[in-house]
Amino acid sequence: MNTDYFAMSTPDPILLEILKSLLTAVAEEMGGALGRTGYSPNIKERRDYSCAVFDARGDMVAQAAHIPVHLGAMPLSVKASLERFGRLAPGDVVALNDPYFGGSHLPDITLVSPVYLEDALLGYVASRAHHADVGGMSPGSMPLARELYQEGLIIPPVKLRRAGELDEGVLDLIVRNSRTPEERRGDLAAQMAAQEVGARRLRALAGRYGADQLAAYMAHLQDYSERMVRDLIARMPQGAFTFRDVMDDDGFGHQDLGIQVTVRVKDGALIVDFTGTDPQTLGGVNAVASVTLSAVFYVIRCLLADDAAPTNAGLFRPVRVITPEGTLVNARFPAAVAAGNVETSQRITDAVLGAFAQALPDLVPAASQGTMNNITIGGVDPRTGERFAYYETIAGGMGASAHADGLSGVHVHMTNTLNTPAEALAYAYPLRVTRYELREGSGGAGRHRGGDGLYREVELLADATVTLLTERRRHAPYGLAGGEPGARGENWLIPGDGSEPKRLPGKVTLHARAGDRIGIATPGGGGFGRK
Repeated sequence: MNTDYFAMSTPDPILLEILKSLLTAVAEEMGGALGRTGYSPNIKERRDYSCAVFDARGDMVAQAAHIPVHLGAMPLSVKASLERFGRLAPGDVVALNDPYFGGSHLPDITLVSPVYLEDALLGYVASRAHHADVGGMSPGSMPLARELYQEGLIIPPVKLRRAGELDEGVLDLIVRNSRTPEERRGDLAAQMAAQEVGARRLRALAGRYGADQLAAYMAHLQDYSERMVRDLIARMPQGAFTFRDVMDDDGFGHQDLGIQVTVRVKDGALIVDFTGTDPQTLGGVNAVASVTLSAVFYVIRCLLADDAAPTNAGLFRPVRVITPEGTLVNARFPAAVAAGNVETSQRITDAVLGAFAQALPDLVPAASQGTMNNITIGGVDPRTGERFAYYETIAGGMGASAHADGLSGVHVHMTNTLNTPAEALAYAYPLRVTRYELREGSGGAGRHRGGDGLYREVELLADATVTLLTERRRHAPYGLAGGEPGARGENWLIPGDGSEPKRLPGKVTLHARAGDRIGIATPGGGGFGRK
């Protein structure tokens, strides 16, 4: 397939806009199929997944507006699959979750499929879904671990399907290592169904517009995104802008772990440099480089003038990201990384936004809650005698901006999921939501006030192991331009025997009894401007 002529020609702006929308719709429809057919509440209710379309070189062309933390990581998973197997054959499906091969953390399993029209390779489709348990030392596979091996099953790039035939041995290996094997089997089947939907839609586009023209416009869309980022850089003042923020702790007593970033703008170039960030630590708050890239490009995508820019590989071209190896933002194998994806990614975002705020004060809001408030609960369901694993992230306050108050009770930045509805939670697990309300007054004061966090309380109806991975319990979300910080979060154990509630650390694993309640008060967003 020769695309040289099309790549050199000037794209038709109307067709460019049409194909931008259609390629994004392919990824969105994949997500719709995955959400409808998913087996676990984490996928069908919380929509903890992302889907994307890639060209024949493996460069991202379109990603649906799903989970921002997957923005930079999914392309690296596709590249890792192609490096391992070369050009994938029709009917192949590669599975992987290894954070050191383009993954994020072990519960996120990525599937990659090639798309052919007759003998022509059109590109690839990929989906990433958070599986509620992939083994490891505690239910939910989000433990307080000291190394990656304790966090769950590690899946390097491996073919789950070969030429359309399911490799039952590979599937059995994955599901056998989960506490909830049938749930894993169902969710993987849902991902494979989503891959088929994406492949059909991409073939339909090629049939309508021609494979050569589709390939050419995939390249044009990436060029378009690149131009928009270069325009953003041109509007920024020259100079270096440094910001430092800290993680509360790693769960093993190491506190105030610093993430430092310097944004340099010079002669049309943009460098995001994490030199000065603290070394990787014992606990699982280490982030792999793909997670750091996701946070950086999420921020850049948010700073673009409007929604016109497609989310694709073109965003990456004008930006150089420096992540010193062996630090919190680029950990060395086999460092534990479960919280790096969900918690450190949020702090990286806060730090990068803090640096950009110095250059673009009217565009950048104050810090949002800065945590996903991860809770996992697992044990044996007395109703069925089967093991269960529940995973949730809880919304909080959004930071205020120069133009508006922050929103209350929303998922922000690196997470774009929903809550598990109380009814769905009670149906699926031996759990019950006893309180769920806004945490009024938790947003930071200012000319524009930060959004309020939430309070969510869950009662256990069976003995269970509970793990919390949370942040902003010691250090509050910052305000900007004289605005006040948001309130810090709090974690509580309310014993079922009526004894006094106990405040829990930000990161902890405990064994709770039936009748106990876990209360999570999430942080508010920072305020903007003096009152």
